[in-house]
Amino acid sequence: MRLLTVGIVIVAIMLMGAGALAQDLMPREQLGKLLFFDTNLSTPTGMSCATCHDPEAAFADPRPDFPTSQGIVPTRFGSRNAPTVAYSSFSPEFRFLPNMGPMNRGVYEGGQNWDGKATNLFEQAKLPFLNRLEMNNPNKKSVVLKVKHGPYAALFAAVYGRDALKGVEGAYDQIADAIVAYESSSEVNQFSSRYDYYLKGIAALSDQEMRGLALFETKGDCARCHRSRPAADGTPPMFTSRHHANVGVPRNPSSPFYTLPPPINPLGYNFVELGTGATVGDPWHNGRVKIPTLRNIAKTAPYMHNGVFSDLTTVVSFYNTRDVQGAPWDPPEVDHPNIIRMNNLGNLGLLEQEVEDIVAFLHTFSDGYEP
Repeated sequence: MRLLTVGIVIVAIMLMGAGALAQDLMPREQLGKLLFFDTNLSTPTGMSCATCHDPEAAFADPRPDFPTSQGIVPTRFGSRNAPTVAYSSFSPEFRFLPNMGPMNRGVYEGGQNWDGKATNLFEQAKLPFLNRLEMNNPNKKSVVLKVKHGPYAALFAAVYGRDALKGVEGAYDQIADAIVAYESSSEVNQFSSRYDYYLKGIAALSDQEMRGLALFETKGDCARCHRSRPAADGTPPMFTSRHHANVGVPRNPSSPFYTLPPPINPLGYNFVELGTGATVGDPWHNGRVKIPTLRNIAKTAPYMHNGVFSDLTTVVSFYNTRDVQGAPWDPPEVDHPNIIRMNNLGNLGLLEQEVEDIVAFLHTFSDGYEP
């Protein structure tokens, strides 16, 4: 009990220093938050999980200088921009759904990362520490030693036991477990947007936003992949089916990943983002990525997995006119029969005002609204 009390005191002090957001975190969640914000857990030091998943940017990458995310080594970038971790705990484990999608050849659902590389959030939490394009630690032991000698080691022992940091594999798993606990907490998953309050009958939408909602669910057909109504059990809408899809996104010529040296990117400018197809080793799924949640979408620019679009009006316009002759879009990075074209996607016929109405509606998904 004394060990737990010491740990709670330590965590309270550190949270005040870090600017605590929510108030009622359990000890495992508190530990996860400290790990999530600890900039000592990279090599060299200076980068935390929150660097690419900042609460001020809805737990997405807040840095506007590059379309894809930069690691602790300044010259290294990933091929994708870091998605929000908010609401990621609601994603099901990575799995195959037969008889769905184009030609009924099946689609993948869920998992973590854009391509389902991590089966679940626990497996995902272990990846960035060792990724040379992210936190760049040489091995699990180096991460565990940093935690063992860190200021919250007592809390770690209080949560997982006195000997928790003695074994590398077990301790590394517990580090991930604590991070998952925080990422699953109400601090990260707030359900506090104006649209949430609208569904509860507490807040109102403007006339333009109401038009946007109607278009989102009808002519724009956005709700097919970004479900906008509560589930049958009353769970608020996640604004995603969590399916993996190829929507014909163009390559992003501004991606700094193309210029990385051959040991990291041997293909240079010939690199092609195969997405889920590379994860599962099946070319039919090339170009597919997990459909993201639209919660907090107004705060998480740039858009698409490669950051090719800088604002929401461009995104909606792309879906509206992707397949219209003379439209200003480059060809798909992965031009494949699996590109989604159902219900006129790519040629929706939205008027300019209707595009603006949908964009206005998307702004109602941002957490932090106070009715």
